[in-house]
This record gives sequence, C-alpha cells and structure tokens, in this order.
Amino acid sequence: MQLTRRDLMGLMGTLAGAGSGLLTRAFPAFAAQSGKEEAEETAIAKGPFQATRASLESYQVPDWFRDAKFGIWAHWGPQSAIEDGDWYARNMYMQGSDQYNYHVQHYGHPSQFGYKDTIPAWKAEKFDPVHLMQLYKKAGAKYFMSMGCHHDNFDLWNSRHNPWNAAAMGPHKDIVGLWREAARREGLKFGVSEHLWISYKWFSVNHGSDKEGPLAGVPYDGANPQFKDLYIDSDQIWTDLDWNESGIPAWWKQTWFRRIKDLLDHYELDLLYTDGALPFEDYGYSAVAHLYNLSAQRNGGKVDAVYFSKRDEDALQGTCVLDRERGVLSEISPRPWQTDTCIGQWHYKRGENYKTAKRVVDMLVDIVSRNGNLLLNFPLPASGELDLEEQAILAGITEWVSVNGEAIFATRPWKIAGEGPPAVPKEGASQSFNESQRHDLTAEDVRFTTKAGALYIFVMGWPDFHVEIKSLAEDTALRVGKVENVELLGDGRKLTWQQDRAGLTILLPREAPSKHAVVFKVTGAI
Repeated sequence: MQLTRRDLMGLMGTLAGAGSGLLTRAFPAFAAQSGKEEAEETAIAKGPFQATRASLESYQVPDWFRDAKFGIWAHWGPQSAIEDGDWYARNMYMQGSDQYNYHVQHYGHPSQFGYKDTIPAWKAEKFDPVHLMQLYKKAGAKYFMSMGCHHDNFDLWNSRHNPWNAAAMGPHKDIVGLWREAARREGLKFGVSEHLWISYKWFSVNHGSDKEGPLAGVPYDGANPQFKDLYIDSDQIWTDLDWNESGIPAWWKQTWFRRIKDLLDHYELDLLYTDGALPFEDYGYSAVAHLYNLSAQRNGGKVDAVYFSKRDEDALQGTCVLDRERGVLSEISPRPWQTDTCIGQWHYKRGENYKTAKRVVDMLVDIVSRNGNLLLNFPLPASGELDLEEQAILAGITEWVSVNGEAIFATRPWKIAGEGPPAVPKEGASQSFNESQRHDLTAEDVRFTTKAGALYIFVMGWPDFHVEIKSLAEDTALRVGKVENVELLGDGRKLTWQQDRAGLTILLPREAPSKHAVVFKVTGAI
C-alpha cells in the first residue's frame, strides 16, 4: 500500500499523540523533512504582532479605511459559469433543490457530470479588469476586493497548494493577480475574500448520492478519489450545514492556513475578508498577524491592512473590523465597520432583480452616517463583462457620487446619525441580513456626516418647497451652534434659510441638482 503525504501526516499526528519517541523512530527522515516544511509554511512575517489574541488586540484601524467609505467586490468564480446564482456547487448535489433539478435537466446527473465538469464553462472571455477598475474608481470606490476562494475549494490565484485554480484551468488566468494589477494601476487599495474555512463541511455533499429515484444510492462524482484535491477528503456529509468549526480536522485547518499564507505572501493584500468569524484559533491568529506584519514591512512599520470578521467579539477586542453581511447597524458605532452586500445574488444569476441605484445610495448614506463603509458586489457573468442593467446601475451611482461625494468620503459621523422613521421598522431586528426589511428612504429621512468644520445634511428625497432640520434648532439638547451658511451641493445658487427654535428651515430651488438624496453643506452649526 502506498501512502500519500496527507496519509502520512495523519498517521504522524496519531503517533505524536502516543509519544514523540515513537514518532521519530517510526518515520525519522519523513519527520525531519516534514518538520522543516511545516516550519517554512507556517512561519509568519516579523513585525509588531504575534500570533495571539492578546497581541492582536492592540490593532488600530488605519485612517485610509475610515476615509474610504466605499468599495466594490467581484464575487466571481467558477460558480458563475452556469449563471444560476448562489451556492451552485453545493446545491447541485442536493436532490430536490432548484439547482439540482436545473443541473440534471441541462447537464446530467451529478454522478456523471459533476461540479468539476462545469469549470471549463467559466472562460472569462470578455474579462477586462483594467476597464472595470476604471469604471469602479469613477463610481467612487476607494478599494476593490476580489474573491480568492469560495466554499467550492477552487483558488482564483496561481496557487502553490491547490492544483484546482484559475491559472491552471477554467479561464487559465491568475484572476487575483490581474485584479490586483488593475487596482494598483488605478490607485485603489486591494483585498481578497476567503470563504475556504467552512468548505470542509459546505462542499461535503458532493460525496453523497440521491435518496430516491432511479439513481438512488449511486455515488456523486465527489466520491471518486481521483478528484479529492477539489472535492476534499471527508467521511461525514453535512446536508444540514452547521456554521461552526466542530468536526473540522486539524489537517484541514493546516491546509487553510497554508493557502491563505500563500495568498498573503504573493499578492500584497491591503484587505482580507473571512466569510464568518476569525477561524481556527492559532491558525487564524497567525494569518491575521502575518497580514498585518507584511503590511508593516511594506509601509515603514505602519500597519495599513484591514482584516474583516463577522463575529462581534473579534472586532470589539480590537483585532479587526466588524463586517455585517447584508445589514446595517442601528446606531453609530464607535469603531469603523463595514456592510457587505450585493446588487443581486452573490454569484451571477440570469434574470435577477437588482437593487436600484437609489437603493444603493440609500444604503451608502445610511451606513456612512453610522461610521461604516459599504462593500458592494457587482456579480459578473461567466464572460467577465457587466451586463447592461449592471452598467446602468453603476452609472447611476457614478452620477450621484460626482455631485455628492464630498459629503461621503473622508467624513466622520455627527452627534446623531439622522432624523426620520427607522429604516428597519421591526423592533429587535437582526443587524445582519436586515436589508430586506428596509424601506426606501424618502424626503422625511435625514442623515448627517461631518468634515473639516462642515455639517453635511442628506435629505433622502426631494421635498416640496422647503426642508426643516429639527436637530439644528436653537437651544436644542444637541448644543448646536449658530448656522453661518447653507449651500446645496451641485447647485451654485444662493439659498434662503432660517434657524430658530423649530430648527433650520431651507427654501428649495425649483429643481434638484441630482437624483436620489440631495446634500446641504452647513457651516457654523457644529
């Protein structure tokens, strides 16, 4: 019987539990070589941080991120090949799901035509990262994020540790590298999202089989050991997915770290996003410390990198920036944070109903007023070219930012986030995944930001004749100062206004200078 390196590593782990003497006597040469390789692959860069929770608690969010406010994400990979939306690589192995039924109808049963066979359809034949980055920069994005590896265990860079990668198959392009080059060219900060840590569970369904029907019990192609580098060795199948680390073996945690370290070592990331909490304790701490220390080496000792976790405790203890998927915090956060969301589904789906440009502007303003950033995904089709509706939405965002960006970028929150009814009306609603409960903001909704002694007032629709800002009333509990001047961004005409005990009343010109929210710049009040 011939043992693979993974088999030997597992056996060595068992022997190590029985005593180091037994281990070195059993495999002395392999143990020495493996130990050397392990040390090289797990060593983190020298710098201000150690791979411990206590050390990482001293991390400070860089000012560039606090100023940036808006980033764009390409949540794009081989699961975009079929253009049938999120989680295709999992759901095509879930008998009865819409994507399973679609797959069987169009490609055949997953025992014969599996996920591996869909990858060649991801050709990226119209992919022009330089052109896209120019569009994103024009729309106001200050940072860009490429997906690095989704739960499908396929790396989008020229991976040293995974033969299933975009440079070797599919588009045969180093997608992460091309995105990075384009972002650097346009002066944007560059990041990568990793969704790999949970893949051991998420992707395990490819080892299953139908429960009923003519092919019941016939193993899916994931059970074929020839393809285990993609489909992952796993004895247990999680059809009901629990989103935690229980049941994930040590060898997978080591695999995760080596691949993330490979990414960090070769692509000079400014941002790293984990789809979940900071995983795997010491391995996770090592990855984040490595990210920060590499950043310090590139920036004269200053850490300019950002790591995102979705677990509150990680961010509250200083380690990183809190990320809220598809949700907005209800109050101003004392620490910078981020919402990540999408104009449609995360992976491209034909015929999807997208968020409008207005909905995006509403979210951007609401988030920035609460000390947050918006990371917005434009899902690319298999070709790599935005569809016509996506282009129109991006153009709408660009048009709004060109008039009102002054009130967004490099701003800070005011004393309160705004006025008007809550955007999420349900009491106690979750602050993640709450965007479906949000209503479109109207002229009754007001938001605030500040910068360089000015107060920016966003009125989220165009009112009739006048607008009244109650928070700027004389003798208010907010202790505002006397207003000295009011101007409407994008409109050079002199405005008529009055501040009294009822608030600040502003008479409006006949036409709005931009669609969606309009912004008044007030000096003297703060």
